[in-house]
Amino acid sequence: MSSYKDLLAQREQLDKQIKEAIQREKADGIAKAKLIIEEYDLTAADLFSRKSGVRNASGKVAPKYRNPATGETWTGRGKAPKWIDGRDRTSFLI
Repeated sequence: MSSYKDLLAQREQLDKQIKEAIQREKADGIAKAKLIIEEYDLTAADLFSRKSGVRNASGKVAPKYRNPATGETWTGRGKAPKWIDGRDRTSFLI
């Protein structure tokens, strides 16, 4: 049975081997990526362009409901405002 100090020494050795393996494999990956980029004459735009059909998360949503008394609107997302909460929403549709 290994002692506590023996196990700590083994862990330190393994941590060192893990760090070395990560550095080695990362360097190999970067080298391979550079070869592919040069071979196909790729640019940053080719690699990191936005895919079509992906929606911008900060885009505004059109209101779906309107309070006829005040003109206040609500998109139908998030917590419902007090003027529509618990009521039939069809009468408030825009």
